[in-house]
Amino acid sequence: MENQTVKRNSFPWSQVIGFLLSVALTFAAVWIGIRTELPYGTIAILVFVLAFIQAAIQLFMFMHISEGENGIWQIGKMLSAAFIALVIVLGSVWTLNSMH
Repeated sequence: MENQTVKRNSFPWSQVIGFLLSVALTFAAVWIGIRTELPYGTIAILVFVLAFIQAAIQLFMFMHISEGENGIWQIGKMLSAAFIALVIVLGSVWTLNSMH
């Protein structure tokens, strides 16, 4: 019973760190999009990479995807879903760009 009281009253450092990382990644994406002279394709790739990193941070910090009995299975399911989504998106882009 004592451990639950201590845990309930402790400061949520992981949520604060996750929030600050999410805000920093959002500002980085905006800065890359507005202030850099990179080609459009490079900007899009960098913004998508930052978005995937931010999604992973939110899954682990806020949704606690790795906690619980089946934490490793949850991570495996998320990785396989992300792989399928990437295959669909990249396959669609490749198909549409290959059409003449």
